[in-house]
Amino acid sequence: MSSLFPDDAEDSPPTGRGRAAAPLAERMRPRAFDEFVGQQDLLAPGMPLREAIERDRLQSIILWGPPGTGKTTLARIIADTTQARFVAFSAVLSGIKEIREVMTDAERLRRATGQRTIVFIDEIHRFNKAQQDAFLPRVEAGDIVLIGATTENPSFEINAALLSRSKVFVMRGLTTEEVEGIVARALRDPVRGLGAEPVHVEDAAIKAIAVYANGDARTALNLLELSVAGAPLVDGERRLDVPRIDQTIQRRALLYDKSGEEHYNIISALHKSMRNSDPDAAVYWLARMVEAGEDPLYIARRLVRFASEDIGNADPQALTVTVAAKDAVHFIGMPEGNTALAQAVIYLATAPKSNAVYMAYNRAAEDAQKDVAEPVPLHLRNAPTRLMKELDYGKGYRYAHDEADAVADMSCLPPALEGRKYYEPRERGVEKEIKRRLEGWAALKKRRRE
Repeated sequence: MSSLFPDDAEDSPPTGRGRAAAPLAERMRPRAFDEFVGQQDLLAPGMPLREAIERDRLQSIILWGPPGTGKTTLARIIADTTQARFVAFSAVLSGIKEIREVMTDAERLRRATGQRTIVFIDEIHRFNKAQQDAFLPRVEAGDIVLIGATTENPSFEINAALLSRSKVFVMRGLTTEEVEGIVARALRDPVRGLGAEPVHVEDAAIKAIAVYANGDARTALNLLELSVAGAPLVDGERRLDVPRIDQTIQRRALLYDKSGEEHYNIISALHKSMRNSDPDAAVYWLARMVEAGEDPLYIARRLVRFASEDIGNADPQALTVTVAAKDAVHFIGMPEGNTALAQAVIYLATAPKSNAVYMAYNRAAEDAQKDVAEPVPLHLRNAPTRLMKELDYGKGYRYAHDEADAVADMSCLPPALEGRKYYEPRERGVEKEIKRRLEGWAALKKRRRE
């Protein structure tokens, strides 16, 4: 069996230039299922994925989950468990030429010996369409079993043809308790971990590391290693407490990718929290975006859209508030602009809601697209020339200001759309008064026609 990681052989020495030279997170990487932490819904004894791996019956799979949840570790365990030839790719480093060479070798091996090739692709979402397509014929022929690891939603990042031939397994972020267990094991292990070193870490510090890691085991072990290296010696022992951990952290790096799925997840959460009139949730999701470094003008643009789409004329002031927040952010910049955004978000969350403007436009747009483009009625046309007047342009137009209540009994829609209703105001906020006005004007026009 080909080694997935040739510089990580089983006989590497625990000290010196072997494993001791590797980062703690690499040294503590689980080598078997009994060391694997988390993902028990996928990898507990008897679960289908684990059974397929242990019986060497694995089919093509996509492992989807946030960083540090065990995707690459699981690939290594598969490499050690299966009898197939195992080849690893990095989507960052590999090109189409290398892919085709491996596909050719896999086909020859299958024909000559019947042995399968398992191809592991780390960060498969970084492969373009042509690179992904290169795997497809060999997957269909059964020459290779594809294992892709990705932090991005496969629905958006993986070719539909390749996705349809693979089973997607979702790997969740580790719990705080699971990360605490991983850190504690690293502190106890005298060979691969820090157990042979004079280190004392308070339980509260372990908890702080786990909370900071946010479900990412690699982040937790990197922080532990960095904190221990910088801790002062006290009576021959390196001691870690919460203040020391806080000094190492300085600022938490939030899980957020401005071009990835988490970006869309959080902006969606912000929209839906405001729509549901929950200012506390709304300002939390805003803070998640701002503190992670999101472009504040992107947030401002989304708030302007929300003001018209979800509030509209129920509170016309909402649009003014959001445009003012956009101008404030542009004028004073960040981080001072964060409160202007927060003010706008809280205003939108607590404003009366109506999607009547949004629905009115959608209905009108649908008619504009699907129906015959009706000509503008003659009485609504301007007549700046004599010819246009002779053609009855403007004939029959009634100037609203000359009418009682400034409303004329005159249709302004094309004849084919006469009586069509697009805007239906709600019984909320200012729209309640708008609805009363419209109903009064409709009754007035009806009386005049009669």
